[in-house]
Amino acid sequence: MTTLRQSLLSALVRQLLRGKSLIQAFLALWIVPTHSAVSASAPGSVSAPAGKSVAVAVSVGPHSPGLRRSAEDFLREVELLVLAPLAADGLATLSTAVKAQFRDALKTKTECMLPSYNHQLPSGRETGRYLALDVGGSTLRVALVELHGTRKGASGPESEIVRIKAFPIGLDVKGLEGAAFFDWMAARIIEVLAEEKEGHRQESDGPLPMALSWSFPIEQTSLRGGRINNMGKGFRAALGLVDQDLGAVIEASCRRAGLAAEVHAIINDGNATLMSCAYAHPATRFGLILGTGVNIAAYLPVPLVGAAKFGTRPPLWTASAHSVIVNTELGMFGGGILPVTRWDALLKKGHPRPDFQPLEHMVSGMYLGEVARFMILEAVETTGLFEGVVPTSLLEPYSFSTETMSIIQGDSSPGFTKSIEILSALHPSSRTPTSTDMIFLRSLSAIISRRSAAIIAASIHAIWQLRLEGLREATADLDPSHPAKAAAAAEFTLQKTMVAYNGSVIESYPGFKQTCQNLIDELVETSSGAAQLGGEALAARIDLVPAKESSILGAGVALAAAMSEAA
Repeated sequence: MTTLRQSLLSALVRQLLRGKSLIQAFLALWIVPTHSAVSASAPGSVSAPAGKSVAVAVSVGPHSPGLRRSAEDFLREVELLVLAPLAADGLATLSTAVKAQFRDALKTKTECMLPSYNHQLPSGRETGRYLALDVGGSTLRVALVELHGTRKGASGPESEIVRIKAFPIGLDVKGLEGAAFFDWMAARIIEVLAEEKEGHRQESDGPLPMALSWSFPIEQTSLRGGRINNMGKGFRAALGLVDQDLGAVIEASCRRAGLAAEVHAIINDGNATLMSCAYAHPATRFGLILGTGVNIAAYLPVPLVGAAKFGTRPPLWTASAHSVIVNTELGMFGGGILPVTRWDALLKKGHPRPDFQPLEHMVSGMYLGEVARFMILEAVETTGLFEGVVPTSLLEPYSFSTETMSIIQGDSSPGFTKSIEILSALHPSSRTPTSTDMIFLRSLSAIISRRSAAIIAASIHAIWQLRLEGLREATADLDPSHPAKAAAAAEFTLQKTMVAYNGSVIESYPGFKQTCQNLIDELVETSSGAAQLGGEALAARIDLVPAKESSILGAGVALAAAMSEAA
């Protein structure tokens, strides 16, 4: 019986991720707990918005008439409110609505759909060793990247990191003001080059070329430069340098340290993800970041983008750019079209910028756990979860993490012993969670994560369709012999379009990537894309492909592509 019970428990989430009804799966496993009643004390609201004081609600046991509903009924409502709007035609409807917002923002919104200076994807023929930097909120990484090219029949990777060293950016480094921070960077670059046994030999006596993956706001003015903005996150590096060119500042610091260097490419993490994967997979057109935050980089036809967004660019760039990598800032979309539950409303009410990133609030690792926390607090009060006792730590905003959700949903240990131990350590209480409590939490986690995967799938499908529509519109009046016409036709007949991805949620959350892929497949299969685009056969699949170490490899690829173009 124990073995059977364990098998049923492990099967529950698999059924959910296959699209089975939560209630159908749950009813087979749910056992009403038989805990004795617990005396009540100081009852209060447990569903207050984040940032507000919440009193512990100690309710009576599950059989008490004081409870307003069963756990089964609560889960049924959660499933109805969270997933039902995205079932059947709902997901396709959302994709269409998101696509409309994308199209409008490309023309009118200054804070999103930002065109980069990358207008060419790598050919896969770039080779050589390149210096790549990755500057994030807590780490500087300096690496030498080797590109071997995409050789038919060749074994081994197309690209690899032959040397990398990570330097923590502690409070002392964050406190370095202005050029002092970039001088620190230059010293670390020299340190890595000095340690490279073979040395980073230059082909000429000219400056050493490098590329930079930069995780902070800049107003990009060229592929190799951009005006520095305030960095936030405790950094003081922008002090006295705001509006100065980032590439020039780094080059100056290197010169002071005795290194002649030249920045050839500056890219963000989304662009890097797309570029790194496009080098090995030529059909890559999008890069997805889904971890603490969310974003998509998209390779889109230039005419889709409002002319004002390009500012003043060199005539050569304007003449040669037919498509461009666009930073969508995906998290900013979804306002007015995403189904908002009362738990989403609580998150929004306690957020300092409630309407800034509606989509991100429903999909990213920063917020999934907080939505779950609001649900848990309500369930404790109304269903007797945790015997009606709220662990004190759960009263703190953002105390229930997406990582904890991931552990619970992926727990295959007998009786949830692993996740019970972890949950008890993170959120100690006078009541140890039972396996029944964990079934409930696993069910909530499965619903919340599935919604995230569904919204991501709809967003990817929307940007894919918009790209194809843009290609058709841009080439509709061209002569059939025009090269752009043939290039667009090739895009319509691609067997696969690749979406490069990285980030903790899509990489590590149990079942997330496969759920997202399945939903994308359904959208592509059921959409009438061919009819909408003139009856031409469209890409048979949209495939999610991992982009490991993309910030470093992408910077290296961007550098190689830039130097190849300049040659």
